[in-house]
Amino acid sequence: MRIAINTRFLLKGKLEGIGWFTNEIVKRMVINHPEHEFIFLFDRPYDPQFIFADNVIPVVIPPPARHPILWFIWFEWSVKRALIKYKADLFISTDGFLSLSSKIPQIVVVHDLAFEHFPEHLPFKFRYYLKKFTPKFVKKASHTITVSSYSKQDIIDRYHANPNDISIVYNGAHALYRPLSYDEKQLIKNKYADGAEYFVFAGALHPRKNVVRLLQAFEIFKRKQRSNMKILIIGRYAWNAEEIKHCIENHAFKNDVLHYNYMEVGELSKVIGAAYALTFVSLFEGFGIPILEAIQCGIPSIVSNTSSMPEVAGETALMIDPENVEEIANAMSTLYKDENLRTSLIHHTKTQLLKFNWDKSALDFYAIVEKFLKQRH
Repeated sequence: MRIAINTRFLLKGKLEGIGWFTNEIVKRMVINHPEHEFIFLFDRPYDPQFIFADNVIPVVIPPPARHPILWFIWFEWSVKRALIKYKADLFISTDGFLSLSSKIPQIVVVHDLAFEHFPEHLPFKFRYYLKKFTPKFVKKASHTITVSSYSKQDIIDRYHANPNDISIVYNGAHALYRPLSYDEKQLIKNKYADGAEYFVFAGALHPRKNVVRLLQAFEIFKRKQRSNMKILIIGRYAWNAEEIKHCIENHAFKNDVLHYNYMEVGELSKVIGAAYALTFVSLFEGFGIPILEAIQCGIPSIVSNTSSMPEVAGETALMIDPENVEEIANAMSTLYKDENLRTSLIHHTKTQLLKFNWDKSALDFYAIVEKFLKQRH
C-alpha cells in the first residue's frame, strides 16, 4: 500500500513538538513496515537524515507552507494533486491540518486546542485559520489522533466529535534523556550555570508558556532564600515574546537568569538531566513534552495544575496554579528546602515513565493506520 505523510515539520536542527512526534512515530512505522511505500510530502528542500529507509519516496511540493494563505494552497491544491499523482491509499497529517478537497482516507493528529482557550496569544490571521478550519478537519478526517486524555475530551466537547473516532497516542521522550551521574551533572552545571544548582524551563518562548510569571516567581524565591540557585531558560523567542525578553534582560537577579537559544537534543538532554528541577508552568498544554523529558531524566518538576499537565506529570511534580506567582514561588522554596520531598518526587519518576514510550506509541499509531489500509485493500 502507498501511504502519504505530511512531513513538512521534519526540519534539521529545528525539531520541536510536532516535528519530534512526526520523526519518532514515522521513523518506526517506515522501518517496521517495508511492505508499504511511504510518500513523504515536504514543502521545502529536505535533509537526507529524514529519509529513514528505501521504502520512502521524498517529494517536495511548493509553496513553503508557513502562512495561513500558503497553508490553504498547500493542502487544498499541492497535497491533493500529489495524493492523486502518487496514487496514495491513505494520507497522514501530524500537524492538525488536512486536505478538505481530497477524497482518500485521511488521519489527522490534533495535538491540542490551545488556540480555542487562549486565542489572544496568537496573531489574528493564525487564530482565525485555526478556529475556522480545525473543526472542519476533525469532521473530515477518517480518524483523529491526539496525545492525551485531556485533549481527546477537549475535542469531543468543543467540536461534538464522536469519541469512537478519536484515539490517544501519547508522546514519548528521546532516548538521550536519561539520569546523569554526579560527575556528569557537575560538568553541565559548570558549563551553563557557573557550577550552581538551577531550575530549568525548556520550550519556545511565547505568552502561553507563562515565562514572565515564572521569572517573577523566581525573583520572589531569590529574595526569600538568598541562595545561589539560578534559572535557565532554554528556547527561541517565538511570537509576542517582547515582554519575556524584557523580563530576562531586566530581571532583578539578572546574573542568575540565563537564557540559551534552541539546543540540539544531545545538549538539551544533559541540561535538563543536571537540573535541580524542571519549572514548567505553562498556561495550557495538549501534552507537555518537557515534563516527560524531566521524568525520563529522573528529575522532579513544578508544573501547572491545568489541561494535560497533571496527566503527564503524575506524582513526579508539585502542582501549582500557573496564574498565581506566589504559588509558583512557594513551590520553588518548598522543593529547595525539603530534600525528602524532592527525593519522593524523583522516586515516582520510575513508575510514571512506564506509561510513555515511543515504541509503544508507534505500535498504537500503526494499529489505527492498518485499520484503514485493510478497508482499502
